Amino acid sequence: MAGRLVIADGIRTPFCRMGTDLARLTADDLGRIAVDALLTRTGFDPGLVDEVIFGCVAQPAEAANLARVIALRAGIPRGTPAVTVQRNCASGLEALTQAEEKAAAGRGQVFIVGGVESMSRIPLFFSETAARRFRRMARAKSPVARLEAALHFRLRDFRPRVGLELGLTDPISGYNMGETAEVLAREWKISREDQDAFALASHRRAVAARLKLREEICPVYPTDRRSPPALTDDNGPRHDASPEGLARLKPAFDRQCGSVTPGNASQITDGAAALLVMTEERAEELGIEPLGFLAGATYAGCDPKRMGLGPLHALARLRRATGREPADADLVEINEAFAAQVLAVLKALDSKSFARDALGEDRPLGAPAREILNVNGGAIALGHPVGASGTRLVLTALHELRRRKARRALVTLCIGGGQGAAVWLERDN
Repeated sequence: MAGRLVIADGIRTPFCRMGTDLARLTADDLGRIAVDALLTRTGFDPGLVDEVIFGCVAQPAEAANLARVIALRAGIPRGTPAVTVQRNCASGLEALTQAEEKAAAGRGQVFIVGGVESMSRIPLFFSETAARRFRRMARAKSPVARLEAALHFRLRDFRPRVGLELGLTDPISGYNMGETAEVLAREWKISREDQDAFALASHRRAVAARLKLREEICPVYPTDRRSPPALTDDNGPRHDASPEGLARLKPAFDRQCGSVTPGNASQITDGAAALLVMTEERAEELGIEPLGFLAGATYAGCDPKRMGLGPLHALARLRRATGREPADADLVEINEAFAAQVLAVLKALDSKSFARDALGEDRPLGAPAREILNVNGGAIALGHPVGASGTRLVLTALHELRRRKARRALVTLCIGGGQGAAVWLERDN
């Protein structure tokens, strides 16, 4: 098929829970590690890269245009441009699809794309009132004036606003992401027991897949003495996960009658992932054997209160654009933002009324069999470093296609703020 984007290879760091083994590394540290490892693994000449595109949600103030900082620190030549992109949870996927669009427009042939997030380092913020008082004190010309300015501070001025909470709250609906999952749990009648069972399966699959997942992970050598000397595995999957342990956790977003808990929600995580991608023509010239191909991509909007249903809207567009059904997939990855969210998507995929009323389709899209869904676990176990997750889903799916000698994978995820993304991946076996 002409026009596909070649995914030559990819790699990622381990994904580690916020505040643990990767917490001392900045976002540009993590991104640099991933790009360094990608170039080392492939032996690819960085001088042949036309552009670097990286996704990040909480872009750090100390590394403006994070992609450029990552590129230069990883040894990409100074003359190679770089751009940072942001589409909330799909930022890593946005980097990939932007490379496809640039290649189709003749604006480059070879790209390094990826995503990164240091959720441990999302900052705390002062209120505007406190900032105004700090500015007044900074402008004071004498000790007396500084003292007078300092006396205007109140204790509440030193109560920070948590950047992570702000970032995970949609300003249009006023709901945080967990509250949107509670909406879906109520509307689609998804029980706490079903959510916990889904979460348990994610952990068990991730633990069972640990050796397989090492194929896509580069070691990281942290500076924290409390961490292992070399990190080679994700630290989110729990060997001791159990129905009883999950059942003991209290609801996190609706404490009175909610069902979404820390145990059946995605983990807040640090990590980075990178892919080497190029046009088919350039891959043939360079003798590259592809890991796979990007063979179709769509984004769609939806109600921000029900942002978890974004994959359905994207999948409907993808079916119209490509003519392919979800049933054509040998593997399916649905990002596990919340167990309730994935279970709602699965129910809606089989719903005739939802297809007709919400998607304008004459028939349901059709839910995949559980046997081919998130076969190596998902974000509930592995974690969801939001800027990197889209890249990780692509990388994990392509490696699993290769192992199974299978042809097609469908990757989709919901996006905070009310969007969805969906892509087709292929291998020529």
